[in-house]
Amino acid sequence: MTQIKRIAVIGGGIVGATAAFYLSQKNYEVAIYDDGVGQATSAAAGIICPWLSQRRNKEWYQLASKGAAFYPQLMRDLNEPLNDSDIYQQVGTLVFKKKPSLLKKLEQLALKRLETAPEIGEISLLSPKEIKAKFPLYGSEESALFASGGARVDGSLLTKKLIDQAKSNGAHYYPEKITLSQTNSTEYLISSATQERTYDTVVLAVGAWLPELLDPLDLAVDIRPQKGQLVQLHLHEDMSQWPVIMPDGEKDIIPFANGKIVVGATHENDGGYDLTATKEKLDLMLEEAIELAPGLKNATITGIRVGTRAYTSDFAPFFGAVPGYPNLFTASGLGSSGLTSGPLIGHMLSQIISGESTDLPLSNYPVEHYIKKR
Repeated sequence: MTQIKRIAVIGGGIVGATAAFYLSQKNYEVAIYDDGVGQATSAAAGIICPWLSQRRNKEWYQLASKGAAFYPQLMRDLNEPLNDSDIYQQVGTLVFKKKPSLLKKLEQLALKRLETAPEIGEISLLSPKEIKAKFPLYGSEESALFASGGARVDGSLLTKKLIDQAKSNGAHYYPEKITLSQTNSTEYLISSATQERTYDTVVLAVGAWLPELLDPLDLAVDIRPQKGQLVQLHLHEDMSQWPVIMPDGEKDIIPFANGKIVVGATHENDGGYDLTATKEKLDLMLEEAIELAPGLKNATITGIRVGTRAYTSDFAPFFGAVPGYPNLFTASGLGSSGLTSGPLIGHMLSQIISGESTDLPLSNYPVEHYIKKR
């Protein structure tokens, strides 16, 4: 096998940044390209708690569960403290359901999954009074299921740390929009407004923009965009140990240290690639959050983030080699679970390129089902 020497990672979101970080540790010549437009990770703050999801896709759950379990290793590899980090911290997750019977059913599911996923931690049903003791802004009369292993993550801070570490390992970073073409059977040309460079290996981690990037290679891609908006608030509270909240719906409440709290995000299938913040959607999202946590009324809005997620027609992710194109690799279709599974996928892409065994079987996430010749 020819030794891989020059690797281009297209996309500096969670998958691309993680892949670049691990590849940069292996003495490859790594270049990262990202134009910074619409990146889902940079707009995201997430909850790492896949064990309480009721999605029935077993391959998705295996990926998300392994992805959650991978985070402590990632933090150690980044020399980031596990118990005192602005990037990632296990603070527990509170999950709400409309009916007590549904909450009890979820508890049984969580206890069953605990047998193979000890990362879930302690599981308990909490009363409104017990919830308020953990999350003082709470003001509803609903009970919730608490999983102590749930965590919060700031996607923007995480990708910055990954890219900074990759650069310190010798990787080059180019904040540019690129096009991809194949010069011959073993090389790819990356072109931007300022330069052209050839690489023998390319990783495409551009999420919803994958169809556009693969169009010059006459490849059709089963990917559609979904708009997501969230609001960043500030409160004069020490929320460093507060748990994250998953209401019955899609509008999560995620507290961080230093008074930062994030609400969101929306799931707008009709929003496409539009990155314009819409007041009506944001106001409705805040109203729903305030119903559950009235203390948010006193918060100051400090920022709004808008990004674009990537979904496949069957909502399943894919990653690995692009069929028919040597040393061309990709990942997409992560949807709203990108922050949970993205680091593990990035790590596995680095394993594939290095000729190592992957953490999960690639056959469960086949690229050829979603990328085909026209």
